Amino acid sequence: MAQTAEFNLESLVRPNIWRLKPYRCARDDYTDGVLLDANENSFGPPVNNTDTFERYPCPYQWDLKTKVAELRGVEKEQVFVGVGSDEAIDMLLRIFCVPAHDKVLICSPTYGMYSVSADTNDVAIVDVPLTTEFQLDVDKVLETTAADQSIKLMFACSPGNPTCVTLARADILRILNSSYRGILVVDEAYVDFAGEGASTCDLVAQYPQLVVLQTMSKAFGLAGIRCGFAIGNQDTIGVMSKVKAPYNVNKLTSKIALEAFSNLDQFNEKLQMVMTEKEKLKAALEGLDIVQRVLPSDTNFIMFQIDKAEAVYKEMAENGVVVRYRGNCLHCDGCLRVTVGTPEENEQFLAALQSTYAAMH
Repeated sequence: MAQTAEFNLESLVRPNIWRLKPYRCARDDYTDGVLLDANENSFGPPVNNTDTFERYPCPYQWDLKTKVAELRGVEKEQVFVGVGSDEAIDMLLRIFCVPAHDKVLICSPTYGMYSVSADTNDVAIVDVPLTTEFQLDVDKVLETTAADQSIKLMFACSPGNPTCVTLARADILRILNSSYRGILVVDEAYVDFAGEGASTCDLVAQYPQLVVLQTMSKAFGLAGIRCGFAIGNQDTIGVMSKVKAPYNVNKLTSKIALEAFSNLDQFNEKLQMVMTEKEKLKAALEGLDIVQRVLPSDTNFIMFQIDKAEAVYKEMAENGVVVRYRGNCLHCDGCLRVTVGTPEENEQFLAALQSTYAAMH
């Protein structure tokens, strides 16, 4: 049974943030009519366009929030729209962690921006590594948070980067139902590749301490527009909306994002294409004698182990085929990470991998 009665958002938010009066922008009051209130250039920009780029974008993005809410089964008031999920990561640290005082918990190996944002905000990092199966060490996590009340945020990447693995839902529920009263952030950047039931968005209504991060950079194929979401308790999302820049999401991003959400059939078709190619690529890697191990994957990338991984990675990159060396991450010795590409790209990668390895041996 969830201990939601013990959760107190105000006690977690930095006092200056709780007292903060948000910037009131020109579109807070009126959005239509002869708009002469925001010091915009009514003659427009020096480009040919049919959009009103001379006007500021909607600061609330309600149309986009509605689309996200419909897809993820939440309320539009539970959705924050940001500049990729990175904006939300940085904002959560700024909202909940007092610099040089509070801490954030991460579970290595994991997405590097958690540490970068924590360091930028002068927030100490507590690392409770994943198990060798790339799952949460829940006992250690709970022991650590119980012993250190200054841990205000916990980041859990599911499916993980670089691990490729979806975290066990039961483990996430154990943390949510524990005595830990900080914010648990589940980063689901790759969740659409993990299949039905992988998301924790359905838990948001029951657990006010849960924030789920998602992005349009991966399965939607829109890394270039920089659009991401935080899904959480309405009060938490309200604080995030209070802190954000007034017009953080531009009109072009919003327009393309809305178009993508209006073409979910095409989204699902392309998603299936990725999954089909992943199975082919996985089988091809498993069939190579030079590959020592291919790890399980719930994402659009595959991690595999090979001899002289770093040297192979560098030589391949010099010859125009770029993958990612992950051998410097915990439990990833000798591993390379390859994103699933088009059939042609995957063939080029496999050929380059074999020729590079042969030349080095």
